[in-house]
Amino acid sequence: MTNGPHPHPHRDCGDIPDRLLGDDVALAAENMEAILRSPSNTLAQDDRALLDKVEMRGVRMLLELNKPELALRADAITSTVIVFGGTQIVERHAAEKRLADARRALEAAPDDRRLQREVARSERLLARSRYYDEAREFARLVSIDNQCDDRRDFVIVTGGGPGIMEAANRGAFDVGCKSIGLNIKLPAEQQPNPYITPELCFQFKYFALRKFHFILRAAAVVLFPGGFGTLDEMFETLTLRQTHRMQPVPIILYGREYWAKVIDFQRLADDGVIADEHLDLFSWAETPEDAWRQIVEFHERRPSA
Repeated sequence: MTNGPHPHPHRDCGDIPDRLLGDDVALAAENMEAILRSPSNTLAQDDRALLDKVEMRGVRMLLELNKPELALRADAITSTVIVFGGTQIVERHAAEKRLADARRALEAAPDDRRLQREVARSERLLARSRYYDEAREFARLVSIDNQCDDRRDFVIVTGGGPGIMEAANRGAFDVGCKSIGLNIKLPAEQQPNPYITPELCFQFKYFALRKFHFILRAAAVVLFPGGFGTLDEMFETLTLRQTHRMQPVPIILYGREYWAKVIDFQRLADDGVIADEHLDLFSWAETPEDAWRQIVEFHERRPSA
């Protein structure tokens, strides 16, 4: 008896067939069908079940590294301007609708603490809706003069979602320019906003590879008000600059009134947990024009950048 593969994989090793199975035409035809159906007969690149295995994580990460890189090179995108900001900061009419809905709900149950809180939060978000308009205007300013040749510089890149991200992609869209969206697969699915250039909208599974592509071509980082995600992106960028692990870029916190309340940067320096010079890693801006001027002046001082 041979030790090779056998058409009956569950056969007891002591159960020797009473005939030569290779002479059975019908059995060979059945086995041929099984061969053609077997995942092992699929090209590895087409085998989704294989690619989804835990052991193939490294391959998936390599794909997420290379797929956007090839597309950005093909579009001659040499530098980007990152716009970070909160998903909940939406354009004014959407913020007004949210507030109106919250007030109607509260009228029906005026003693409900949760509804009272929702009205207060909605009022604050309405006041912040100006940042949507300003992010949109900023992206228009950045895009309009930098995509005229074969080489594209200062291309707006966002996380691809709603809120401030949508505003920035929309600003580039307003003036017929390209912009990038680096979307992320989340438990509550985040749909891309409708203003990203279609061939530059990428879906990521891994935050680490998404962050890598944000930073790789960055010529500037502008942070509008936002929550945990924006804070994560802020401190990731500041840490990379603090440790000289990324290229020098202007890091601009847009809206000092907001950021100064959220983070006491001076306290960090006063308590000695960061150096005084680390406060120079970022600057403030209050208008789209000011943010763009800072970026231009930074790169004029660094002609080789």
